[in-house]
Amino acid sequence: MTDHITIIGAGLAGCEAAWQAAKRGVCVTLHEMKPEKFSPAHHLEGLAELVCSNSLRGESLENAVGLLKEELRRADALFMEAALATRVPAGGALAVDRELFSSYITEKITSHPLIELVRDEVSDIPPEGIDVIASGPLTSGPLAESIGKLTGEYLYFYDAIAPIVTTDSIDMTKAFRASRYGKGEGDDYINCPMNEAEYRAFVAAILAAEKVPAKEFEKVVHFEGCMPIEEMAERGEDTLRFGPMKPVGLVDPRAGAEPYAVVQLRMENQAGSMYNLVGFQTKLTWPEQRRIFRMIPGLENAEFVRLGSMHRNTFINAPRLLLPSFQLKQEPRLFFAGQITGVEGYVESAASGFLAGINAARLAMGDELTVPPLTTALGALVGHITNADARHFQPMNVNYGLFPELPGRVKKKERRGKLAERALAELGEWLKEI
Repeated sequence: MTDHITIIGAGLAGCEAAWQAAKRGVCVTLHEMKPEKFSPAHHLEGLAELVCSNSLRGESLENAVGLLKEELRRADALFMEAALATRVPAGGALAVDRELFSSYITEKITSHPLIELVRDEVSDIPPEGIDVIASGPLTSGPLAESIGKLTGEYLYFYDAIAPIVTTDSIDMTKAFRASRYGKGEGDDYINCPMNEAEYRAFVAAILAAEKVPAKEFEKVVHFEGCMPIEEMAERGEDTLRFGPMKPVGLVDPRAGAEPYAVVQLRMENQAGSMYNLVGFQTKLTWPEQRRIFRMIPGLENAEFVRLGSMHRNTFINAPRLLLPSFQLKQEPRLFFAGQITGVEGYVESAASGFLAGINAARLAMGDELTVPPLTTALGALVGHITNADARHFQPMNVNYGLFPELPGRVKKKERRGKLAERALAELGEWLKEI
């Protein structure tokens, strides 16, 4: 046995895996290719960079992702420590200042005496030793090829990034502050209301806009949870109004009524100087984005600090390849973690790194590996990626549909609360064991 592990990739999963292993007394070498090389979506030199959104989604235990965050918090995950330390107002969601979040985790990782951070690109899977591959959904070409050779396959889908505007460029004579259903402080979001004519013109402009074409040799497969707005618009004229532009739960104080449609903007940093267009991930060309998004009431003079873009996400066929411990079936010294396993979302990515890091450390120390109960959010996530239909495997966020049913008859309105209650009780027992 060895008291050392190697981790490839210092995103959320890699950093969490490194932290959990080091906490257990195992030495870690953590490889990160930035700033020597950046992926198409990354810009910060720091670790654990959030690129798609600053929102870590809902906090309520009524949502499975809220339960997953609570489990990670109780398990002393670095991810949740950093998120709570750098949060910004976002109603019923947990959102963070992305730069502060990255800086917080970078400082924690670089100051830990058992973690060595190496800034280089790893092009091949190490031939020996205990390794965690947490290279992320934007795994570089050479390493992706190495993974493909090892596994005999790897899959991909496309993800899209939403634009960000400066707060002082938003016309607040047209926009208004409010959280949906009055959650949070009530003014965590900026809302740009549209009447029917404005909405129809906006959708028509999106449908006619120029888009960034995919390379000829690539088949574009979008993840349903992060669908570009132009793809949604093509499904029907009212699709956006029942999706990211739904007005339900919002009342325009000037009109005294619910708008026909609304664009919500969420705070991007703690200073409140930037806002993210919620649900507006896109592959429109940058000139078209500037033109069309300035059709939104309140954004006529918007200053964009980031425009939307498109990138390819790589993931393996986890049900065919991985054990519940996140080990590769054919070579158990290798672990995978993060979105490359087919979990979707920042919280889920960190959760997989949490579990892979613990098990890599236990393997290094000669201890029995561990898997959380399927009744927990952590366990349900593991159950999905290792037991889903391998023929049709697609990335998925954690959700209560993945949990084992409760015994006996439970009222529908009480189901999620009971599932969360059971999960946290059984998580407590599992944490005692490990």
